[in-house]
Amino acid sequence: MPDLPNLRFDFNAYPYLTPHLPGVEGVIRHLPQDFQVEEVPAYSPLGSGEHLFVLIEKQGLTTRAVFEFLRDRLHINEAHIGVAGLKDKHALTRQWFSIPARHASRLESLAELEGVRVLEQALHPHKLKVGHLRGNRFRILIRATGQATLPRQAAEAIMRELEQQGVPNYFGPQRFGIGGLNPVKGYELAKKGKVHSPSWLKKFLLASLQSLLFNDWLALRLEEGLFAQVIEGDVAKKHDTGGEFVVQEAALENPRALRFEISATGPLYGKKYREAQGLARALEDRILQKYQLERSHFASRRGDRRLIRFPLTDWGVEEAPEGLWVRFFLPKGAYATAVLRELMKRNPEEGELESEIEE
Repeated sequence: MPDLPNLRFDFNAYPYLTPHLPGVEGVIRHLPQDFQVEEVPAYSPLGSGEHLFVLIEKQGLTTRAVFEFLRDRLHINEAHIGVAGLKDKHALTRQWFSIPARHASRLESLAELEGVRVLEQALHPHKLKVGHLRGNRFRILIRATGQATLPRQAAEAIMRELEQQGVPNYFGPQRFGIGGLNPVKGYELAKKGKVHSPSWLKKFLLASLQSLLFNDWLALRLEEGLFAQVIEGDVAKKHDTGGEFVVQEAALENPRALRFEISATGPLYGKKYREAQGLARALEDRILQKYQLERSHFASRRGDRRLIRFPLTDWGVEEAPEGLWVRFFLPKGAYATAVLRELMKRNPEEGELESEIEE
């Protein structure tokens, strides 16, 4: 392999949106209940139908662990189990599952799974599917270490700026595997082509490489002062409708970007996605050239566009004897760690947690 820039994911290597504001010292996830996540569904169950929606609170368990208990211990066909998203093991989380309504009586046995509580149940005509959520509400304790007290005003100043400009939509550490090494494996796969690995693993590793390249693109836009504006050839997205369009005249579109109505999108290289043009495409090419890659290396993967930023809403900061509680709502696909790294001015997930959440 040629001598290339480091392909290992390092969250501390990326620029911050708020480097001029000091970070808040402390640690997260000292206890699972320090990191609380509540799923916000895209719709409410109708109250009738052949599927039972179940709101489950879990602690110290992955979503997969609950899924496998429903499948293996309650003998529910895995094809009939629905879930909208993955939630972390090292947290207190509330999320919806769906099962066939005819199996409702089996839920009593969930009490055998330590760390799980059933909070609500309701009928719906259709199975819950991945992506059927609006986003997640977070309540996270940044726990003080030693005798230090954490400055609430400093945290609030950062949150206000993120509210105004948006949060850099970096993929978080959970995307890159233990030690951040999955992009290295994905690079080998992209360069060598056929590798004897299961197809699911190939997709997973290539997705990790796609994510690293997106993060590099986002970092470049921040360094070039192009975070909260669009340039000629950008594929921009409307925040209200999700509609995409290619920017022809940046001067005409940037007032909308300043009002947070539209934002630039970055590439998840692959096939069948809208490609940037002109100046914007040249920036994307710089990322590929950095790693001696071409778009053709991703021909086996479906491409996509990802927003450069996401809105921070419903936020607050509360002082507590243990430290600072911060709360906020994030749209689906956004990572809470992108907010926390701005607050803490470092990778908040310094340890190698077993984590699966894409918030």
